[in-house]
Amino acid sequence: MFAAERRQAILAMVRANGAMSLREMARVTQASEVTVRRDLRALEAEGHLSRRHGGAVAVGGSVHEPSYTEKTHVAADAKAAIAELAVGLIEDGDALVLGPGTTTQALARRLVRFHELTVVTNSLLVAQALVRARGVEVFVTGGTLRGPIHALVGGSAEQALAGLRTPKAFLSGNGLTVEHGLSTPNLHMATIDRAIVAAGREVVVLADHTKVGVDTMVQTLPAADITTLITDDGVPAAELDRFRAVGIDVRVATVAR
Repeated sequence: MFAAERRQAILAMVRANGAMSLREMARVTQASEVTVRRDLRALEAEGHLSRRHGGAVAVGGSVHEPSYTEKTHVAADAKAAIAELAVGLIEDGDALVLGPGTTTQALARRLVRFHELTVVTNSLLVAQALVRARGVEVFVTGGTLRGPIHALVGGSAEQALAGLRTPKAFLSGNGLTVEHGLSTPNLHMATIDRAIVAAGREVVVLADHTKVGVDTMVQTLPAADITTLITDDGVPAAELDRFRAVGIDVRVATVAR
């Protein structure tokens, strides 16, 4: 990977997640930490990010909310593999809630194969992916449009989810750690994500390797409240064992390389 290409990839990851560790950036780009440090110095000098001990944060730090455009090209193969594995948790006749995000969008694209399914979502991307799915009945919450991520938030969206009880709720988020659980940079998103969590008897988190180990500003739910974590094989085994230790069923998708 050439320097310019590597720096573009690093910047995309940091913007998509709000923050990234040096170790994770080196692993994803397959470069040495020395090389990544040099890239970070260059990107900081250009005003694209801020260096921190052990990594970097997007301009605006952990409060930066990456847009759909920023996220769509980050770890696309991993998200596809995670979505394919997640489909195995769903059966015809199920009712489920899908939160916003590019990974839940990838899952929604795979739901067209079902003959009888009910999906509740606050994501316009999820709804759009299911427009032609004849066997899927889609309910979209009301609410205020959060344009950058194509999601509906606010009191109307929360009220639409209140009282719902479905077998499973699927959501993503911007960061996931054992200590802080699932998190997001935005207070409005945290509130609607909690409403989604409350609507599912089981909570399934879809988080690719660029999100695991990342901590953003607002906690959505603690790690111990996650039923199942579906991630990819880019996460170190030792990190996955830490999630298992708090009672999470961890499933790992293999990404073709």
